[in-house]
Amino acid sequence: MKKRWFLYETAALFAADQICKAYVEQNMDLGEEKKPAEHVILRRVHNSGMSFGLLKDMPKVVCVLSASAAGIVTMSQLFSILRSKGFLQKVSLSALAAGAWSNTFDRFGRGYVVDYIGFKSGDNKTASLTYNLGDFFIAAGGAAVLVSALFCKSRE
Repeated sequence: MKKRWFLYETAALFAADQICKAYVEQNMDLGEEKKPAEHVILRRVHNSGMSFGLLKDMPKVVCVLSASAAGIVTMSQLFSILRSKGFLQKVSLSALAAGAWSNTFDRFGRGYVVDYIGFKSGDNKTASLTYNLGDFFIAAGGAAVLVSALFCKSRE
């Protein structure tokens, strides 16, 4: 597989999240909720902090941390792409980088991250949590990088 395809993956995932965020920003009011599926709720939320609102009163620190993390992930991705083996790691780091840069792009461009996906739950605290595609890319990429690191080393 061509090495540039992993960069295309990152760009496509980044674009998908940014398109969804733009749609939500243009078509929904803050706090408005829509229910496209039984357990899925679309809502427009602005998160000026990190996950779970951490450091929301320190936006400059959040921007620096976000850009630093995205940079580290991107460097890891690029080093991984240059290697000949490690397909799972390359795909995983591409997803991780896309999510990291999408949220970082929001922080620098808007001053907050647009979150828009929630899940119905019996627990009010869990039901109030809202995510975006970038968050799912980060979670899936991180989990897959862990799996790759634990189980794929012996085959390379």
